[in-house]
Amino acid sequence: MEPNEVNDDKQTHHLSRLASVGQIAAGIAHEVRNPLTAVKGFLQLLQKQQPHAYLDIARAELDNAISTLQELLNVSKPDADEEPFTRFNLAVELEGLLALFQDQLYRVKLVKDFRNTDVEISGRKNQLKKAFFNVLKNAFEAIPDKGTVTVRQLRKGQYAEVSIADTGRGIPEDKLMLLGTPFFSTKPEGTGMGLTQVFAAVYQQGGTIDVQSKENEGTVFFFRFPLDLPGEKGVTQLDLAYEGGIDLKRFMELNRNRFQTLLLEETGQIRDDLEDVKTVGSIDLLSNAHKLVNLLIDDKETEIIRFAQEEGRLWAKHSTLNIAVKLEWFQAIRKVLWDFIYNFERLSDKPFTRETFFTMERQINTTLDIFLRYFFMSYTQFKDELLRSHREMINDLSVPIIPLSPHVSILPLLGTIDMHRARTIQEKVLDQIGTLKVRNLLIDMSGIAYLEEDVIRQIFKMVNGIEFMGCKTVITGLRPEIVHSMLNCEIALNGRIETKGTLQQAIEECGDLIKSSH
Repeated sequence: MEPNEVNDDKQTHHLSRLASVGQIAAGIAHEVRNPLTAVKGFLQLLQKQQPHAYLDIARAELDNAISTLQELLNVSKPDADEEPFTRFNLAVELEGLLALFQDQLYRVKLVKDFRNTDVEISGRKNQLKKAFFNVLKNAFEAIPDKGTVTVRQLRKGQYAEVSIADTGRGIPEDKLMLLGTPFFSTKPEGTGMGLTQVFAAVYQQGGTIDVQSKENEGTVFFFRFPLDLPGEKGVTQLDLAYEGGIDLKRFMELNRNRFQTLLLEETGQIRDDLEDVKTVGSIDLLSNAHKLVNLLIDDKETEIIRFAQEEGRLWAKHSTLNIAVKLEWFQAIRKVLWDFIYNFERLSDKPFTRETFFTMERQINTTLDIFLRYFFMSYTQFKDELLRSHREMINDLSVPIIPLSPHVSILPLLGTIDMHRARTIQEKVLDQIGTLKVRNLLIDMSGIAYLEEDVIRQIFKMVNGIEFMGCKTVITGLRPEIVHSMLNCEIALNGRIETKGTLQQAIEECGDLIKSSH
């Protein structure tokens, strides 16, 4: 039997197993997942009513069970994944994944042998990256002490091949055929779902897998993918309208509708995202693309910069607009524009000279790079301004001084307080006491369960500062944990700082003062 026929038989065998898993998983989803989710909800209610360490353990184990079930459903129904097919560079993605294992290089030697690094394949990139990550993770974990992981990538004919080899424990020969089967694992605590996802992702995208292994010598995973041959990367002859003697700008206008059609085809993978841009940002991408092309052809650098700044601010205003979509859009404009330039020269009665072509190439690409630079400068600047204003707003909201009367206010402290927030609270409180002329400040700490000792010191420095400004402080709601920390810090309250058990008690005792202030 030929090697290809052997691989086809293995693939058919694995796909058959996955199909069976899919039928089982459909029943499991209805019969098991829903009851488990209900049990999880009741455990949460019990934990709120009467906390117990055993309930935490039960909930954690239940989460593991639901997670395993979800993994089973994910690999049994890979077609349900909505991730689109894209073309991507195999070597680049492998390099990125290997960078995630830097912490292992002190004990495991990593050998990379990447050839034909321009090879591209089509597939669901994130699924395949997850598959490669799982195999790489297994390879490093299979080496108990020191060893070598070797990753190779090359092109063979019409296929791209990847191999991931380790010098680890190896897999017994009688277990090799079980790889990729749910719940089969060579690890003591493994579920086998990782390799199930690997086989599912690779097979569903036209690839094949072969595994060779010897106990105590190591394991090699061989992946094979059909190449996505980039024939469209060359020049493309298009059926476009042409009138004798027209210039490039007039040619683009004459074929405006065709330009739009090709531009949308080129960005087919982000079509839904582009619709979101129109809906969320109210941005007319096609009109803006024509405006950009005209500015590039006319070499109007000043207007290009102004347009780039406007676009950068517009995109930065809408947090839901994905900047990666904008990059894809720019690249599509560049590609389709050069397709049109090629066809303009092909149809023109005055073909370009060599000097004319290279001058145009430098002028258009340089001007587009200028546009991109100013776009991102404007985008980043506006985003920084938004983040700064949001941070200031959050800081103000995190220090909510609530006036009860012209001279009595409440400062409720809630949630987690670190040193940064403690300093922010001090700054805001002292400023507002000076602005509002607060004479009595009730600081309620019942919403804080724990504070680091250095944070406690910072807060009581603030309390001293409040006194320096002639404002009396009443602290309420101190919890035992915080009091213990105060004792460890040797913080003592002087006679001018009062404490009350609850905020309500403090307000009741300040009642006359509040009424007289009104």
